[in-house]
Amino acid sequence: MADSAFAIDIATVISLPGMFFAQAKRHGEHPFLWAKVDDVYRPQSWNTVAERITAAAFGLKAAGVKAGDRVMLVSENRPEWLIADIAIMSIGAIAVPAYTTNTSVNHLHIINDSGSKVVIVSTPRLARPVAAAAAEANQKVVLFVMDEPEKTMASQTQVRAWSDLLASGARQAPPPPDVVTLKRGDVCCLIYTSGTGGLPRGVMQTHGNVLCNCAGATEVLRPLGMGEEVFLSFLPLSHSYEHSGGQFFPISLGAQIYYAERVETLATNLGEARPTIMTAVPRIYESMRARILQGLKKQSSFRRNIFQLTVELGRKRYETPDAMTLWDNARDRVCDLLVRAKVSRRFGGRLKAMVSGGAPLNYDVGVFFIALGVRLLQGYGQTEAGPVISANLVGKIKLNTVGPPLKGVEVKIADDGEILVRGELVMKGYWNDPDGTLKVIDSEGWLHTGDIGRIDEDNHIEITDRKKDIIVVSGGDNVSPQRIQGVLCFEDTIAQAMVYGDKKPFITALIVPEADFVTEWAKTHNVADDLAVLADNGAFKTAIGKAVENANRQLSAIEKVRKFTLATQAFTVDNGQMTPTLKVRRHAILLEYRADLDALYGQF
Repeated sequence: MADSAFAIDIATVISLPGMFFAQAKRHGEHPFLWAKVDDVYRPQSWNTVAERITAAAFGLKAAGVKAGDRVMLVSENRPEWLIADIAIMSIGAIAVPAYTTNTSVNHLHIINDSGSKVVIVSTPRLARPVAAAAAEANQKVVLFVMDEPEKTMASQTQVRAWSDLLASGARQAPPPPDVVTLKRGDVCCLIYTSGTGGLPRGVMQTHGNVLCNCAGATEVLRPLGMGEEVFLSFLPLSHSYEHSGGQFFPISLGAQIYYAERVETLATNLGEARPTIMTAVPRIYESMRARILQGLKKQSSFRRNIFQLTVELGRKRYETPDAMTLWDNARDRVCDLLVRAKVSRRFGGRLKAMVSGGAPLNYDVGVFFIALGVRLLQGYGQTEAGPVISANLVGKIKLNTVGPPLKGVEVKIADDGEILVRGELVMKGYWNDPDGTLKVIDSEGWLHTGDIGRIDEDNHIEITDRKKDIIVVSGGDNVSPQRIQGVLCFEDTIAQAMVYGDKKPFITALIVPEADFVTEWAKTHNVADDLAVLADNGAFKTAIGKAVENANRQLSAIEKVRKFTLATQAFTVDNGQMTPTLKVRRHAILLEYRADLDALYGQF
């Protein structure tokens, strides 16, 4: 059932373009997509977007794109991303989103693996590495550039303007594409995994995979009272989490979507868009918490004290509500007025819930936001499952879990502790990799997630680790690297960490110090503000060692970090040590630091 005049009954929908055009017909001139034009957010209506999708769809057909063909899409989040994505699907073709941070080598792999003959790219800057890859591709590739393309682009590749594509389609004055022929089981996109463990591979997602997620997410958020919702899109749309949760889920609700300018402007854009629902990865929430605490240092002692009291009382109310005294409740109401109301305004003033997914959320980070009056729902999933498998419910938030399975999703625990998933959300398979598909989807349709966990008494899933990432020290004990990394990164002076020690006698770590601490320490000690220099500075390592010692107090004997080394630069997307969704690329980091980590065991 639909929740409001804006939402649609997903059970009646057979395809993602079909859902969009049904919503466009219902909402007409109502604002839909918002993007900055001359530094001001300006809207496009549902009707306008529908017209542009139709023109793009018929323009692609005129360019020779047929049902089943793959079309690669390289763009930052913007209205044209959605228009191109749905236009591709509308004619039965398959969208192939790719990260804007990809190198030419990455692009070449995806172009060749997917067999894409058309690439839609947003800017001339992003088009350059794509054109270089296209020039080496196994097949002839045509590029369409949304912004005015450079006239000096690689001559081996045909480069055309997006405006020409739209004009070509619009000249035919067609009705909306015939999306009735599409089926829920048809592949709508190839989402390439972000490559935390090696070469990305294409996940064949169907219309039904994403629609199943939309239906399940609606059930999770239904108690909030779904009305005219507003989303702020800032995670890469090339990732399945944002593709499903930040694009098609809002469409299913008839919601408005604001496109953030970039992650760095997130705080400003939050105040401008004033979203009602926000989705992000844990790293974003960790950064928000760090910025809030950093800003607090500049406040008066009274403000610092009342903030600390707010966090303490909020945590107590969440963890042990029966222990709240009359005095606690009275002070908590004051905290509502002096602190939580201000926090609410920083998020735009009408936020109903924040959803965390894509990686494990540190428990203390989650409690921090809940204590400040921000409803934070941790979920769980993977690209191979739509991607959302489960999420905490509004009325029962258990931050040590990822909530119960979504409606229509089956979950069970295998004998070895692996989480298995079945339902319409499970991918059709890996593109060009039938053997890989058979390794993760068994004969009964169960997806083997590779995650280890349990199901508690409330049917909530608790994840303990990745099956393949568990560290087994030489003494035979199993250790969870994610848990240790989470404890380390909760220290104020540690920004990032990677734990090491498989088949070794004890646990070690590679640590990236927090940037503000680095700057402050370097200034105080009159040395260069440069990690590459400070990594060998004994006094600096001693300062970081104090944080490691503090973290170790929260770890068991076998988990304690006995030795550590410092990274010479932060893990970033640009240096290839993080994925675009801010997950650590362990294999890439080890290429640079394995010798340093192994050296820590030199005397043993």
